[in-house]
Amino acid sequence: MIRLLKYLKKRECLFALCSVVFIVAQVWLDLKMPDYMNIITQASQGGIDPDTGAKYVMGDIWTNGGFMLMCALGSMACSVITSFFVVRISADFSARLREILYTKVQRFSMSEINKFSTASLITRSTNDVQQIQMLIAMGLQMIIKAPITAVWAITKIAGKQWQWSAAVAVAVAVLLGGITIIMSLVVKKFKKLQRLTDNLNQVTRENLSGLRVIRAYNAEKFQENKFEQVNGEFIKTNLFVGRVMAFMNPLMSLVMNGISLAIYWIGAYVINSADLMSVQGLFGDMVVFMSYGMQIIASFMMLAMMFMIAPRAFVSANRINEVLDTHELISEGGGVGETEEKGTVEFRNVSFRYPDAGEDVLSDISFKAGKGDTVAFIGSTGCGKSTVVNLVSRFYDVTGGEVLVDGHNVREYRKNELADKIGYVSQKAVLFSGDIRSNIDFGNNDADDGVVKKSIDIAHCTEFVEGEKGGITGRVAQNGSNFSGGQKQRLSIARAVAREAEIYIFDDTFSALDYKTDRELRAELKKEMKDATCLIVAQRIGTIIDADLIIVLENGRVVGQGTHKELLKTCSAYQEIAYSQLSEEELKNA
Repeated sequence: MIRLLKYLKKRECLFALCSVVFIVAQVWLDLKMPDYMNIITQASQGGIDPDTGAKYVMGDIWTNGGFMLMCALGSMACSVITSFFVVRISADFSARLREILYTKVQRFSMSEINKFSTASLITRSTNDVQQIQMLIAMGLQMIIKAPITAVWAITKIAGKQWQWSAAVAVAVAVLLGGITIIMSLVVKKFKKLQRLTDNLNQVTRENLSGLRVIRAYNAEKFQENKFEQVNGEFIKTNLFVGRVMAFMNPLMSLVMNGISLAIYWIGAYVINSADLMSVQGLFGDMVVFMSYGMQIIASFMMLAMMFMIAPRAFVSANRINEVLDTHELISEGGGVGETEEKGTVEFRNVSFRYPDAGEDVLSDISFKAGKGDTVAFIGSTGCGKSTVVNLVSRFYDVTGGEVLVDGHNVREYRKNELADKIGYVSQKAVLFSGDIRSNIDFGNNDADDGVVKKSIDIAHCTEFVEGEKGGITGRVAQNGSNFSGGQKQRLSIARAVAREAEIYIFDDTFSALDYKTDRELRAELKKEMKDATCLIVAQRIGTIIDADLIIVLENGRVVGQGTHKELLKTCSAYQEIAYSQLSEEELKNA
């Protein structure tokens, strides 16, 4: 937790210092009131002012009552001001912490994302930060106020009847003993609760994102049981924590009522044994001692509340630090600047293995794509086609060999420098909530209407975009749920085209398109992007038949390279794929 405090700004530290000043003022005012109460108590019994020797009169009651009222109002004002400062500190700090976490996660490679899981990162950025915010909002007041109040009140009652002091000491010991036992039972459970929150988020996310598949396979009951299992464990742990913590309030009530009873019982015994001259002073002392005793117990009750909040917040702080301390496997390069080559991609004996995997996914991959070339990758499912193109975008780093873009190793580029060279269309079409234009100029915010409309035309989106209310300003729902699969893919392609990049990567992008649209779209792309290099991952022979270079992969190795006609003669794996999709006559006429 202390490590996170380094993210506090100077203004927030100044606010914290101001909070301390107002808390001290509030404590002084709260502890001043029992002094006036003592005078009022003695005045109501006709007592004598020890300073002047004069007898108290009714005016003294009104005067000291007014002072008590002023102290109460002043204490309230200090409390309000302190709350303002503390809430401002906690809100600003939590907002900055979320921003730091978000920025850190944005720099993560897929390896780090998979290490934590998306659900866990969401929990750490929301629920865990909220626990820290709650600790600062409540703790800053309690941690400062409680010890100051306790120590100050103890000094106030020091030197009075030792029996009352002993009763307060016993009450504090009982309270601290009970808190220690309760905390020892629940601290480990707090860590488990945060982990279970991750699991709950993950199962819920899976259910919502896979809703169509769940309903299609009539698997609602299976998913309900899966959710119930996770939710049941979460409830069980929460109930255990809640039941143990439920002993806190009865314990506090027992101590509070017990100390009141003890002070009055001891007071009655002491007053009964005292001489007549001392009775009035003892009675006033008892009333004052009761007020100060309650202040001391209240201070320890505030600390008890901190013990309830702090353990979970400390667990959350450790989880946040885990993210912030994570070493990024893909580091920022020094930068390349302007390159002599444009649009070239080269693999030199590339091997790759996913983190914690037992064997390489890719082995000894070598090829070169020149400016304006179209290179296609084909092979059976799981042979490593998408992995190859992901290495160009540097979603992962190679474990052996080199990947070069424009003659330079991709590790040498700054991340944004490399990204600016690439127009990427993912295997799964992803659209963002907003409008059509914001999705298309997503990677090129400087694109004018002309570029946007041209991209729409090239990607064959004109018909359905013009059919939308507002045209290019038409609404796009979350995940593009108001568009079909083919429409989402074409809009994703339009987004890449608007980038006007040197290199385009199409990762199985044409799979949701019919053959006619596929052919027309590829012809338009070839015409409009003749100077750009295209890397295409495909399952269909028809999609890659005109490629300048086709690379056939099998079990992560290259088993054939060449044009369509060359591979039909020399590569058995390619022949098998080709004849399974097209007739011999269609292949001859291709």
